[in-house]
Amino acid sequence: MLYRRVPISIIVFSWLLTAACGYQFAGRGDFPSDITSIAVVMFENRTSETGIEQTLTNDIAYEITRSSNLALMRGDRADAVLSGVVESLGVETISYRRVHSAVERRVRLTISLKLTNPEGKVIWSARRISANQAYNASSDKIRTEQNRKNAISSLSRRLAETVYDRLTGEF
Repeated sequence: MLYRRVPISIIVFSWLLTAACGYQFAGRGDFPSDITSIAVVMFENRTSETGIEQTLTNDIAYEITRSSNLALMRGDRADAVLSGVVESLGVETISYRRVHSAVERRVRLTISLKLTNPEGKVIWSARRISANQAYNASSDKIRTEQNRKNAISSLSRRLAETVYDRLTGEF
């Protein structure tokens, strides 16, 4: 009988210990209570990658509407405006088959953001948020280019999640 109580008591003790330690999942923050609507304006693109600003803007707007109760509005009617700059997009080879034959490449994307109130006062900003994504390279240039585009798309979605977590985690 004592043998059956020991495991239960250990479980209860462990549960109480972890429940009292203050552990919580990241990303549970929220926007300030006075922000009920947000505008995400088209990012500025300082790279040679056509359309990356639209992809990032759309992914970040989607992540904000998916993960919060904020209404997405036009800039002149929103409580806050999120704007950004695509600072850089670079590709590097990370593994080779032979000296001049890449097997895998990595695309790195860097952005800077700011959240302002309607008067233009900066509420939050983050500079040089960066992430990367590997992709396969092959002798088929069309396939390699498609893999690069898929990597950029995946990277954009992951950056949108990172931006939302950082944005809400700092209030």
